[in-house]
Amino acid sequence: MHPDATEAPDATDAIVAQWNRERPDLDTRPMQVIGRLFRLTDEVDQRLRPLFAAADLGNGDFDVLAALRRCGAPYTLSAGELSRTVLVTTGAITKRVDRLEARGLVARTVAENDSRGRLITLTAEGIALTDELMAAHLDNQRRLLSGLSAQEQEQLAALLHRLSATLTP
Repeated sequence: MHPDATEAPDATDAIVAQWNRERPDLDTRPMQVIGRLFRLTDEVDQRLRPLFAAADLGNGDFDVLAALRRCGAPYTLSAGELSRTVLVTTGAITKRVDRLEARGLVARTVAENDSRGRLITLTAEGIALTDELMAAHLDNQRRLLSGLSAQEQEQLAALLHRLSATLTP
């Protein structure tokens, strides 16, 4: 049931044990993976969110800043490109960009080749904040994974990548 008998059972183990008791005919192995993925997603989100909240950024605002920063100079993308990069609707991008623009972290400009199109550019203040937060964000992620060795992290990353490839069209 549990891969490492030296570790204390978790909530997923309890749920699986209950199902195994009540319905021993069911193969509950998928629940051991999916259940933990759901629980870890919530836990990781709760542990990462305070950094962005302290910078007065709403959920997803940092994703926009990071997407612009990592695209390279001139740190500019269209709303559609941002939407595809951040994996949210253009409407959600508009709301996030409105908040970030009000703070001076991004600026909107008209696209030269299409007067209807708008480009979103990271400002100098946005670059500075993103760089500062990214370093702290990676420190947080490193702390969250500190219970795994470097080799275990690589194995987990490879397995998650493989799973993602089977689920993503």
